Formats: sequence, structure tokens, C-alpha cells
Amino acid sequence: MSEPIMRVVSEREGGVLVLTLDQPARRNALAMPLRVQMIEALRAAQGDKATRAIVVTGAGGHFCSGGDISGMDVNSAMEGRERMRLSHELIRLMVLGSVPVVAAIEGYCVGAGLSIACASDTVVAAEDARLAAGFGKIGLMADLGLPHTLPLRVGQGKARQILLYHNQMTATEAERIGLVDHVVPKGHALATAMERARFLAEQAPAPMALTKQMLGEGLDRALEQERHFQSTLFLTKDFAEGRAAFLGKRTPAFKGD
Repeated sequence: MSEPIMRVVSEREGGVLVLTLDQPARRNALAMPLRVQMIEALRAAQGDKATRAIVVTGAGGHFCSGGDISGMDVNSAMEGRERMRLSHELIRLMVLGSVPVVAAIEGYCVGAGLSIACASDTVVAAEDARLAAGFGKIGLMADLGLPHTLPLRVGQGKARQILLYHNQMTATEAERIGLVDHVVPKGHALATAMERARFLAEQAPAPMALTKQMLGEGLDRALEQERHFQSTLFLTKDFAEGRAAFLGKRTPAFKGD
């Protein structure tokens, strides 16, 4: 039996680099190997003058269904901190990197997928897209910078509702509160994202890079705090229960441990 696909596909169209999360069997769940591949691709893009804009999308009709919960087997505080350090490198490259990023969302954009979307400069979503945080369902807090980037998009009040209640939103609802920038017909997210990216690719790169630096102020402090908090939560009994419940397809019974 062949191994399931788990890769990031890199394609170029002129000055636009398209990075596609390709793990269709898991709706592009952001497993650690995919995070590493994304980091490598984003790192290379920062040093490549030919890359003037980046589009991030997902294969198989979905953007990203969240983190790979089956792979969240963290057994010590140091393991948790290293996991977060690596994941944060991905977010820093997206938010503070010199190249603008456009997210093209179809289908599910949940958990870590929502974090990737909010780390992007422009978010394009198909009308059938479904967006949610959902971290609390497994006994974790939102991560990959989401507690910092989400309020910057939608404000503190809306961010609290999204992070605490886990409700899914349609693309239209998300656009109304500023979480999504453009809503397009199903199947057209990538095409519209490419249009936005081509525009960005034609602009002077230095002003955009410096603008991204200014708008990203405060991210490093937020990520360091998140790294400490989330690595602690990985070791709680509630996370163990949440993970077991998710994998067992049942409702978790949290006890505050």
C-alpha cells in the first residue's frame, strides 16, 4: 500500500510563488513535516529577488483542517517548547517576512488553518468556506500567533467569541467582521488570490517589506508568551482527554486538570 500524500507543492507563475498544502486524506492537516516544508519554502523565498508575492492554498477542496492531532504526542515541557519554537518560525516568516502573502481558502479553514490565514496579508475565501478556531475542543489554547493576529483583524470582542465558542463561520460572516477580505464563488479562491498576488508582485518590494515589519510589531512578544502557555497545556490531563476524545470521535469530559 502506498504512503498517503503529505507534502507542500511549490509552483511559480512569474513573480508569484504558490505554496499548496497537499495532504488531502486529512484535509491538509498541518502536521509537523508540512510545517517544516513550509518553513523551508518561505525561507528560500525571502532570499529570492524573483519571488515578489506568495499565495498559500490547499489541495483537494480544503485549505487546512487544523493541526494533526494524532501527532500531538508531547511528553515533556521541552518537547512542547521545541514544537512551538518550530511552528513560530513559520508564523514569523509569514507575518514579518519581506514577501507579501495571500491566502486562498476553499472548504475548511480551522484551527491552525485559521492561524495561517490570519498570518497572511490578504485572505480570499470561497463562499463555501467554513472558518473556526476550535482549539478549546481538545483542551488547548489557540496558537501559531492567532491570539495576536486575530484581534488585529476583527477586534478584541469578536476575537473572544471566535476563540472561546468555537463556532464555525461562513465566508460571508467572516468578511462582515473583517476576518476575510474577499468572498468569491466556490472554486475561484485561487484565481482571485493570484490576481491579488500579481498586483503585489508589481509593487516596489522595499516599502511593502517595511510596512509588514511595522504592522507585525508585538508578534515576537506574543509568540514567546504563547510558547510558554501552550507547552504547559500540552501536559495537562484535559489535553490528554481532549485528544483521546477527538481521536475516539466522542465528546470530551474536561475536569480542569
